[in-house]
Amino acid sequence: MGLRWTGLAFWAAASLVAGIFANEFNVLRSPESVIFHQGSWPIPGERISDLAALSMGFSVEEDVSWPGLAVGDLFRRPRATVLVTVTGIDKLTLPERGISYPIENAVPFNLDGVANAIHTLFSEETPVVVQLAPSEERVYMVGKANSVFEDLSVTLRQLRNRLFQDNSILASLPLNSLSRNNEVDLLFLSELQVLHDITSLLSRHKHLAKDHSPDLYSLELSGLEEIGKRYGEDSQQFKDASQILADSLQKFADEMYNLYGGNAVVEVVTVKTYDTPFVRKSRSILETSETIPGNQYNLGYPYNFNYAVVFNIILWIMIGLIIAVIVISYNLWNMDPGYDSIIYRMTNQKIRID
Repeated sequence: MGLRWTGLAFWAAASLVAGIFANEFNVLRSPESVIFHQGSWPIPGERISDLAALSMGFSVEEDVSWPGLAVGDLFRRPRATVLVTVTGIDKLTLPERGISYPIENAVPFNLDGVANAIHTLFSEETPVVVQLAPSEERVYMVGKANSVFEDLSVTLRQLRNRLFQDNSILASLPLNSLSRNNEVDLLFLSELQVLHDITSLLSRHKHLAKDHSPDLYSLELSGLEEIGKRYGEDSQQFKDASQILADSLQKFADEMYNLYGGNAVVEVVTVKTYDTPFVRKSRSILETSETIPGNQYNLGYPYNFNYAVVFNIILWIMIGLIIAVIVISYNLWNMDPGYDSIIYRMTNQKIRID
């Protein structure tokens, strides 16, 4: 009887752990300058945006103590970061060459802070910033994206019309159990069409992938979640859609990686359901530190995240100036007056005249 209860307790604990770490963070492609270590370290869901910022070379207010991301080459950062969020499934069958990490406490996140940083720091170079959520008709574009992706379908009506054009993915994509006459299936297929159109438009403007400003692509796909609600997660439609989405994402990752000359990070986040009770307010990486209203415990004031940078600049400039003054003073003090320098030549001539 005791062994039976022990087995049940172990099974319950394993199920609880599997439920907590069911969602995944997948790295499909990454350059040599961004190093992801193999391992099973869980990523806090509220720090995914900070990881994206760090991989692009930006600073964050709070340190991310996660061993999966190494420092890499500080002087060669990726030219683009592509983050695709898929809701409705905890894990996709992706190729084994990618790296996967479990997500702990999956909460809604966004890359608004990274987008604001790119827009602020590289405003003169007009980088490409694209944030799309096709099912919600939500779009945000900055810089050259406004002109390059102006023909991109973003509303549900535009997406539906785009699917029935001659050069749509319906002509080459195997639908299997999915139907062209079902609105839920068309919503899922329209999101795949957006992936295809982004790479097609970018291939026509390859100069955007060769400039020095970093680009950001953030996509949210919820069509698979709607298929699961419509047919059930055990249905053949859901299984076919999951496989089609996995293949399309890998193709999209390879094309984006090649368009940027192998200098792009492509990541996929799969989330079954968000843990909304644990939502934390997202922070912009350029947001200034808020002052503490009360300091009844005599605590130190919070430092700005630029403090370390400014401190090192001032410190090493002062050290360099001190060393320069010491070296110059030492050489002047020990200079031989017999040297035929312009200083002593002018001095000796004046003495002879006097």
